[in-house]
Amino acid sequence: MSAAACAGVLAMSGAAHAENCTTQSQMQAAEREALAAAASGLAAKVQADDEAGIRSLTISQFQANFSGIGRTIGQTAPKLKGTEPQVDQVYLLDASMLKPEANGTNPDAQFFCTLNNSANETIFSIPQLPPGKYAFTMVRMQGEKPWLLSFLLQQDGGKWLLAGVYPKPSTADGHDGLWYWKQARAMEAQKQQWDAWLYLQEAQQLVQPAGFVSSTHLESLQTELQSAVPPALSNGIGAETPLVVKAADGTEYRFTGLNVDDSVGLDVAAHLKVDSVADSAAARKRNLDAMAALLAAHPELRKAFHGVWIFAEASGSVPYATEEAMAEIP
Repeated sequence: MSAAACAGVLAMSGAAHAENCTTQSQMQAAEREALAAAASGLAAKVQADDEAGIRSLTISQFQANFSGIGRTIGQTAPKLKGTEPQVDQVYLLDASMLKPEANGTNPDAQFFCTLNNSANETIFSIPQLPPGKYAFTMVRMQGEKPWLLSFLLQQDGGKWLLAGVYPKPSTADGHDGLWYWKQARAMEAQKQQWDAWLYLQEAQQLVQPAGFVSSTHLESLQTELQSAVPPALSNGIGAETPLVVKAADGTEYRFTGLNVDDSVGLDVAAHLKVDSVADSAAARKRNLDAMAALLAAHPELRKAFHGVWIFAEASGSVPYATEEAMAEIP
């Protein structure tokens, strides 16, 4: 896990302390402008692949181990060419009153941010957060292929410094998360449950800015996602509970994961348990055969997706991954 990711892993258990949150509509103009300026400056440096400049604006903890953030910046910068930054949202997260736990560790912190005096909330859940003043900012990089750059900031000596960066595309195959959410509902109405479940996964990936951020909106989406799980996966899917698909020749394929991949088009991504991936020619044929078996079992997937990724995984080996467009899969 990168240093950037370590700054924001969703706390799913343990005691959490509700701290103070100020939304942008509740801030003083000077506070809002300072956060917007810090976020815009960081976004420009990410776009320019200015690793040294970003490192100088990073909290000391991550300056000492900058490789994770540096790698994230290097991978993201080429994808932001031709985009224009626009600060979308800023939040002040005041954890200055946090107290260490009895064992000396920092407590988990939660921030409940009520939006415009409504029933809607944005919730930040950050584990083992040191006392201090933080902020979360979202910058939309507008262009032909838009991206979202989210930053966790910490105040240090009156300056806002980087404590985490979370880049992600805003669209997949030309559509945003709301579009996939609406399509999933239409698919459910047509009894296309596998398509609907996977489209809801894509919607969640696009809508959620970072793993430690939730909201009233996201909770509704997650509820729909849970209710859309196909009956064959009612016990989950994993190494101990694989989805077993039998091909026409009787071969059984054991899938330990099923999700989406939007790196090429919108593809089904399946993780396949195998004994060995040593022979690449045999592994490639097996991947293709597994794709064909999966589509034969669930033919609705052919029309809803660009293709299929298979990640063949054997113990102690690097996964053998191949992708094929639907037209190339028998």
